[in-house]
Amino acid sequence: MNLIQIDIPQESHAVNDSPLKKGGLALFAIGLLIFLIGAFGSFENYSLFYSIGSLGLATFGALLFIFPSRNEGLPGIKNNGVFFRAASNRGAIAWITAVFLTAFYVVLYWFPEYFVHLIKSTDPISYAMTGKAANQWFLYGTLYTLSVLVMGVKMLFKYRHIRYQIIRTLSVMFFQLVFSFLIPHFLEALNQPEYYFSYFWPLKTSVLFPNDINWLLSKPGALPQFMVFWGVTMSLIGVPIFTYFFGKRWYCSFVCGCGGLAETMGDPYRQNSDKSLQAWKIERWMVHSVLLFITVTTGLLWANSYYQGALLGSLSQGFSKTYGFLIGAAFSGVIGVGFYPIMGSRVWCRFGCPQAAILGIFQKYFSRFRITTNGSQCISCGNCSTYCEMGIDVRSYAQRGENIVRASCVGCGVCSSVCPRGVLNLENGPVKGRVMK
Repeated sequence: MNLIQIDIPQESHAVNDSPLKKGGLALFAIGLLIFLIGAFGSFENYSLFYSIGSLGLATFGALLFIFPSRNEGLPGIKNNGVFFRAASNRGAIAWITAVFLTAFYVVLYWFPEYFVHLIKSTDPISYAMTGKAANQWFLYGTLYTLSVLVMGVKMLFKYRHIRYQIIRTLSVMFFQLVFSFLIPHFLEALNQPEYYFSYFWPLKTSVLFPNDINWLLSKPGALPQFMVFWGVTMSLIGVPIFTYFFGKRWYCSFVCGCGGLAETMGDPYRQNSDKSLQAWKIERWMVHSVLLFITVTTGLLWANSYYQGALLGSLSQGFSKTYGFLIGAAFSGVIGVGFYPIMGSRVWCRFGCPQAAILGIFQKYFSRFRITTNGSQCISCGNCSTYCEMGIDVRSYAQRGENIVRASCVGCGVCSSVCPRGVLNLENGPVKGRVMK
C-alpha cells in the first residue's frame, strides 16, 4: 500500500518549553508566595523588600512568561484548545479563580483590616507618589493597573498582526496607567482633589451630584473649577458627540478602566459570555434599570438641593449610599470581576454599567457606527459569536447579511479579527438607512 504524505505546517512547541517561560513562571510563583506570606506580617519592617519581592518579582516573572509568545507560531489569533482547558471553560481552575477573585474583592472593599499587611506592599510606591502611606484603594489601584499593563502586553503579542487591536490595547493601557492611576495620585500629592478625568456620569455618579460639585467649587484655585467644568461638559456634551461619530467603542474599548481590565485580563474568558436570547432579555432589563435608578437618584438629589433638604431630608444621602453599595461596589467590583471565569469578561458592562447603557442608546439610534456584513462570504464557522464578549450572536446577522447595530456592542473588533473570510467590518457611515436590531 502506498501512502501519500501531506506536509501540514505545524506550530512549533519550542516556545512552550522555553527556559525563559519556565523561569518567568517560577519567578511569578515566588513573587505571589512572598505577597501571600507578607499578609501575615512577616515583612512588617521591610516594606521596600516586600514591595520589590512580591509585586516587582511577580510582574517581572509574568512578563518573562509572556515574552516568548511574541513570535509564537504562524500569523493569526491563537485560541487553540480554549474549550479543553479547565481555566477557560468553566472547569475546576476557573471556579477556584472566580472564588478567589470574589473573596479578594469582598475583603478589600468591606474588611480591609484583614489586608493591613498586604496594603503595606504598596507603601514604597504610595510614598513616592503621594508622600503618605498606602490605603486599601491604593493597593487596589496598583494591582488593577499592573494587571492591565501585564495582560495588555500579552494582548499585544496575541493580536500583533491586527493594527486595530494593537491601537486599542495600547489605548486602554495608557488611559489606565496615566488617567486612572498616575494623575489622580499626583493631584493628591499636590493637595488637590483626587480626580479621574476618564470617568463621566452616570458611571462616575459624583460628577453630577450637587454635593460633590459644591465641594469641588469650594476648593481654592482654578483646577477644581476646571474639574467641575470637565465632568459636566463631557457627561452632557462630549459623550453624545463622541458616540455619534465613533459609537460606544471610543469609550468602552479605548478609554474605560473597566473595559481595559475586561479586554486584557478578561480576554481568556470572553467565550464564556451567554449568547442566549434569554440572557439578552435579562441584560436589557438590568442595565437599563440601573441607568434609570441613577438618573432618578441624580434628579432627586438636585431637587432636594434646590429645596435645601426639605424634599428628602436625610433620605437623599441614602439613595446615593444605596447605589454606591449595590452597584458601585457589589456589582461593578465583586461580581463584575469575580465572575470573569464563569460568565465572561463583560458581566458588569453587559448587565450593570449605566455608562454602557446610555452609550448604547446613543449608538443604536444616533450613531454612525455599525458592523457591516458580507453574508455571501459567511461559512457559518461561528467564531464571531463564540468570541463576542457581549454575548451577541454575530453569526446570525452575518448569515442574513444584516448590519450589526446593537446597543450592547462595544466595538472591540474581535469578531472581525477571528473571522477567516473577512465577512465583518467595523465602519462609520450615515445614520439614515441603518438596519437596527
